[in-house]
Amino acid sequence: MPIILRLDRVMADRKMSLNELSERVGVANVNLSKLKNGHVSAIRFSTLEAICEVLNCQPGDILEYQKPE
Repeated sequence: MPIILRLDRVMADRKMSLNELSERVGVANVNLSKLKNGHVSAIRFSTLEAICEVLNCQPGDILEYQKPE
């Protein structure tokens, strides 16, 4: 998959747990866990916006495009 999710890295940089992020974003813990571990095929812009607001980051901090070889 050419899109790599870096949510775990950003969360670690901010010293924020999955439970805290879940509460502050308003998204179920299990759904954020799937996102964090790269087990999703899509993300809503509203969810991405909320995550970026809580983590004080840009979408590019969480999502990375890697060109297929």
